Amino acid sequence: MPRGDKSAYTDKQKRKAEHIEESYEKRGISEKEAERRAWATVNKEDGGGKKSGSGRKNHPK
Repeated sequence: MPRGDKSAYTDKQKRKAEHIEESYEKRGISEKEAERRAWATVNKEDGGGKKSGSGRKNHPK
């Protein structure tokens, strides 16, 4: 998967990034920078794209 490929994200994550991007653009941030910040926010909050597996996180004991 090349850098910048958003296919690994859920539809919900894509919608979230779009809303965040629009919010930044309304504040006067350039389109490219708004997109970068939006995806950075989605990654920070959701931990990146779709994850395979049981859905349970591995916690050390």
